[in-house]
Amino acid sequence: MSATRLSGAMRRNILLLALSQAAVMTSISLVLASSVVIGVSLATPALATLPLAMQYLGTMLVLYPMARLIARYGQRPVFIGGALIGALGLALAAVGIWLESFVLFALAGGLVGVFNAVGQYYRFAAAEAVPADLRSKAISLTLSGGVLAALAGPNLARWTRDMLVQPFAASFLALVGVALLAAVLATGLRLRQPMSSVARVTPPFLPLLRRPDFLLAVVSGVVAYALMNLLMTATPLAMMCNQLGFSETATVIQWHVVAMFAPSFFTGSLIQRFGVLPVMLLGGLSMLGGIVVAVNGETLAHFVLALLLLGIGWNFLYVGATTRLVECCPPEQKAQVQAFNDSLVFLAIAGVTFSAGGLVDRYGWMMLNLYAAIPVLLLMVAIAWQWQVGRRALQPASA
Repeated sequence: MSATRLSGAMRRNILLLALSQAAVMTSISLVLASSVVIGVSLATPALATLPLAMQYLGTMLVLYPMARLIARYGQRPVFIGGALIGALGLALAAVGIWLESFVLFALAGGLVGVFNAVGQYYRFAAAEAVPADLRSKAISLTLSGGVLAALAGPNLARWTRDMLVQPFAASFLALVGVALLAAVLATGLRLRQPMSSVARVTPPFLPLLRRPDFLLAVVSGVVAYALMNLLMTATPLAMMCNQLGFSETATVIQWHVVAMFAPSFFTGSLIQRFGVLPVMLLGGLSMLGGIVVAVNGETLAHFVLALLLLGIGWNFLYVGATTRLVECCPPEQKAQVQAFNDSLVFLAIAGVTFSAGGLVDRYGWMMLNLYAAIPVLLLMVAIAWQWQVGRRALQPASA
């Protein structure tokens, strides 16, 4: 029974990781809802997404060092330190807003990105804290903490936006407390200690790159996260172009974040029942549905429904890709594989986020969505092909 049920210690760790995930995503959702508006007020629409791009660039740059630190010192001290650095970055962002300094606000994004990087390792920590047959469920339950963020982030932005003379300065000060809370939560984690021998001796990485299942897991995570982030980042700009205010934008982002994480309560169970590739294929179909809605109108209802379907599709693809990645990854290579995967993800995210403003300005919201449909379709073909290959391989064995 121990292989199929979560023990009390496992539940405690997953709860703390889910709450930590909620703290990270509260910060991300508030920054996402407000950063473009702040960028437009401090600079130009073309540069409005630069602070977000700096945040994702900061995440990408620290993923490899963070993986090495986790391998050497364990997850808990790294999670605490990353949250404290994030608190410093959020405080610096508040100062940049107060001083009306776009440069300072953009540079602060790099430190906030460290907090985001910590959040990328919560799902892997959850997967390592449970038996192999419960990994998909542990990953999805940890990501479900984002549902709290969907409620907290945009509402916190609304409540604190005008508390001080400079709009959103109080919002970022409130996020400092959120990051400090994540550091406190991390102190309660009871995870496995690092094995120094495993950290020093790792097998060659190149053979993994020749495995189709590993490559599909990496590519799926990159495509799902990059496209979701491109359209999510472009949404506030597109809504501003259609004369929709910040309150409407915050509502759309809020429902989008709900859609990103609410399915996590059952995504793991779906993967256990139907398999990881069918669930990933369903995720691609949902993303395509969101794109179809987006190109058929630019009313508030269209934005809400498009971002809802986009969030659900991201969840199925991302949880599925993470599960697949963990299954492919030998224990002695986990730090290397996790850092490699998420570095590619955030390299793509930083690129699309920086270009989102210019792409909306040049091509418009509808054309941007049409272009985004191309990689989604290609990814779905790759997933379907690997699914069929796997089914054929099982047929002789069953016969």
